[in-house]
Amino acid sequence: MTTSPARELREARMVRGVSSETERKIISILKVLSESSEPLGSITIARELERHGIFLSERAVRYYLKITDERGHTQPLGRDGRMLTPRGLEELKMALAPEQVGFILEKLELLAFHTTFDPRKRSGRLPINTSLIGKDDFKKALAAMAVVFKAGICISELVAIASEGEKLGSVIIPSGKIGLATVCSVVINGVLLKAGIPIESRFGGVLEVRDSKPKRFVAIINYAGTSLDPSEQYIRARMTSVSQAATTGNGKILANFREIPAPSRAIVDEKITMLKEAGIGGVYVLGNTSEPICQITVGLNRVGTVLLGGLNPIAAAVEAGIEVENIAESGLIDFEQLGSFWQLSCLAS
Repeated sequence: MTTSPARELREARMVRGVSSETERKIISILKVLSESSEPLGSITIARELERHGIFLSERAVRYYLKITDERGHTQPLGRDGRMLTPRGLEELKMALAPEQVGFILEKLELLAFHTTFDPRKRSGRLPINTSLIGKDDFKKALAAMAVVFKAGICISELVAIASEGEKLGSVIIPSGKIGLATVCSVVINGVLLKAGIPIESRFGGVLEVRDSKPKRFVAIINYAGTSLDPSEQYIRARMTSVSQAATTGNGKILANFREIPAPSRAIVDEKITMLKEAGIGGVYVLGNTSEPICQITVGLNRVGTVLLGGLNPIAAAVEAGIEVENIAESGLIDFEQLGSFWQLSCLAS
């Protein structure tokens, strides 16, 4: 049963007060916006809210959106609607933390499902991470990242940039910042899923590298038990030494652990080759049936695989003392929007 617009507006006017029900509706609107890489209007938002059991009229949604605009959580884009800002995404993460254990796992699965990238045709949409870097620090950040791209400790050398007011995935670049998109490891999940291969995302971690070879995981966060992206947390906690790993072969890098059904290994090999030919790598280790890798046990009739973290180059920039705001799994972009990091680096030099 729907509520009347008058009642909804009365509730909306209480937002600056103590109405937890109203705050819940606002957070629900932010959540709907976070799941879209395109701007959404009030009609579409109202329709999506109904799927979550929240019934608001278009007029009431518009009222709530004015409040989120004032808070800096959303940005109006004219007739196209609104998009979530980085500040709004951070607010959403904090608000949902108590009830969203496993939120990251759901996000990974959703991105994989919406991935349309075809490595053979080299077209379609694929998932990215977005990093926000100050304009004055951008050239220095590129220099710090270059050694990591050169060492191949990344998913791909393909990147995209955006200036303030533009967007990468679902993120609008704020004033004074340059946005850098790196390819997210979830692209591998998406390509395998489209090939009919289910892939289980177990955890994100910090992987110790010795003599340029993977040794063991020294830190692990299970996707099913967190509401925050593990790589973001490790970078923020300064737990990596990616630059050192890139230059000396010894250090700690970001990596993810996945499992696939053993009978699918041959097809996975084929898809990995196709991805490499399209400029996308990231598969650091591919094990054998029920074989432990990097000291991690693997299930019966399963194959374990270690994927490099898409944010490894960004971690190197943070290690160099550069302030970076990261939004992992920030949405999807067309493959055609990506270009070589080396071309970008040359333009900035």
